[in-house]
Amino acid sequence: MGDAPLTHLDESGAAHMVDVSAKADSVREATAEGHVAMAAATLDAILAGDAAKGDVIGTARLAGIMAAKKTSDLIPLCHPLPIAKVTVEIEPASGGLDVRAAVRVTGKTGVEMEALTAVSIACLTIYDMAKALDKAMEIKDIRLLSKTGGKSGEWRRPDAAADKR
Repeated sequence: MGDAPLTHLDESGAAHMVDVSAKADSVREATAEGHVAMAAATLDAILAGDAAKGDVIGTARLAGIMAAKKTSDLIPLCHPLPIAKVTVEIEPASGGLDVRAAVRVTGKTGVEMEALTAVSIACLTIYDMAKALDKAMEIKDIRLLSKTGGKSGEWRRPDAAADKR
């Protein structure tokens, strides 16, 4: 944890959108991940394409991409950004599905929130599409893995490489 002041609060403590107009454009990227834990039978049904609502993984991937593009509509103080690229990968993993999103922009502010939003909505979509099979699914471990660009430069989660579910 750093000692940096919160940038979305003014002198009186009121929330406001940060003015980024003086910042230079730069290429900025962020990657986030999450996990949907589920019963083995639920995972098998999703992978076999047997969920009643259809293609769970394909639909969740599209939902994540769409969510990244709508982040400023969902998070009150986020800037609308001209996103250049969003990828959402969903892979079988121990006890469920791993979700990873990467977002890229050339702009004045970062895309961490867009990557986190993409992962969150993809995970929620998986839950929605498979809840008839398994209401006990859990959405877990949504977190930022890395970000690059901007004044603060590169950041990588120190424990990401060693952390296994």
